[in-house]
Amino acid sequence: MPQSTKSDGLPGARTSRHVFVYGTLRRGGRNDIARFRPEPFFVANAAIAGTLYDLGAYPGVVLGGKRLVVGEIYRIEPEVEAALDVLEEVAADDAGEYIRRHVTLEAGAQQFECLVYEIHPSRVAGRAVIRSGDWIAHAAAR
Repeated sequence: MPQSTKSDGLPGARTSRHVFVYGTLRRGGRNDIARFRPEPFFVANAAIAGTLYDLGAYPGVVLGGKRLVVGEIYRIEPEVEAALDVLEEVAADDAGEYIRRHVTLEAGAQQFECLVYEIHPSRVAGRAVIRSGDWIAHAAAR
């Protein structure tokens, strides 16, 4: 699965983009992305290379490695992107709870440039790894 990442800073361009969600923003999650307006458009189920951590009420992913984290790709408008930045506590200097990354993901036969929110590495010390890579299944099993 091709995948590249880079830090993104805060939103600048005012065009729609894709976002990969893996935790409470997934369908059926506590913060289901469908509640945002304008309503995000579901594109595909997907997986990303990373390690998923249990942070209590929500997860965080550290990108890279051999593990897979399951999630969903959505097309979102700038208003939703701005709201997600607030929810994920993104900071312009990457010192917030989450860091915005751009990642190329495959879903089916297509590739998508996606925004993904990676947990700040300092937040995962001592946290349990979710070995299944699936937050929704993990949360349901609690």
